[in-house]
Amino acid sequence: MNNWDWSYFLEAFPFVVTGLKITIGLTFACFLFALVFGFFWVFMRNIPSKIVQWVVVWTMEFIRSTPPLVQLFFLYYAFPMVPGIGVALSPFTSAVLGLGIHFSTYIGEVYRSGIEAVEKGQWEAAKALNFSTREKWFKIILPQAIPPTIPMLGNYLIILFKEVPLASTIGVVGILQLAKDFGAQHFNYLEPLTIVAMLFLVLSYPSALLINKLEQKLNRRFDKNEPTGSKPLSESKGVVS
Repeated sequence: MNNWDWSYFLEAFPFVVTGLKITIGLTFACFLFALVFGFFWVFMRNIPSKIVQWVVVWTMEFIRSTPPLVQLFFLYYAFPMVPGIGVALSPFTSAVLGLGIHFSTYIGEVYRSGIEAVEKGQWEAAKALNFSTREKWFKIILPQAIPPTIPMLGNYLIILFKEVPLASTIGVVGILQLAKDFGAQHFNYLEPLTIVAMLFLVLSYPSALLINKLEQKLNRRFDKNEPTGSKPLSESKGVVS
């Protein structure tokens, strides 16, 4: 059994840290994709068709119930072999699509809960004032629905950050892959993998504390009945909803 070697640790540290840019960049790329694609699920679930809604719900449950690692393997190894539509994807693109789509199903549910929390009077007032669909959603509903969901979205960002190392299995060279490569070169994985754990702890734990403080701040504002988004429709238009 190898003993802890500080000189080896200091040698491995700068090598592993070089992959941090890829790991963080991939995290935000996946999260941005999930934020945008989450609206797709919300839109599809609001289509007035039982068949479409059933297909969407089943698809979301299938994605959530399937391990993201399997989804990454399918996109990178199997999808290019699909007849007619198969396209070879780079490891980074496969990771963005795989993790992005997986987390978009959860974020879509977060969006839906925020939208359903908007007071019914706001919907009725928007209809009474003959707002267009675009005005209703982008000026009235979403500005009130999204702010309360920010803490939950932040939590999913942290969870996604800790899932990104899965991308190393398809060749994305982040900190985990570099740690494995360095350990393989020296036949010692203890220090390199410890560095990976330390980096994830240093980055994720403070982020979790910030998200917790933000959630407490928003909860205090809700308790005081202060608006967190745009003004309610009744105030912005001078009508009683």
